[in-house]
Amino acid sequence: MAIKPLGDRVVIKNLEAEEKTKSGILLAGSAKEKPQEAEVIAVGPGAISDGKRIDMEVKVGDKVLYSKYAGTEVKVDGEEYMILKQEDILAIVE
Repeated sequence: MAIKPLGDRVVIKNLEAEEKTKSGILLAGSAKEKPQEAEVIAVGPGAISDGKRIDMEVKVGDKVLYSKYAGTEVKVDGEEYMILKQEDILAIVE
């Protein structure tokens, strides 16, 4: 099943959390922070404002940073995704 977001919404998939710190200390599962970096899986057509469509700034395959408490987590075919508005995306990682 494919997810097709509506309006200015974006479907992302979180990248894996770091297993160890920069100094080499291995982290237990409960000590890992929820990652705020993700890959864009699907992009909506864009919002409509004053009768004009506002283009999306991200595209499928982009790696992005997003707000910590943004979006809605969903599970589709055993995979976990997050759906959020484009305004909750803070930056594109290059």
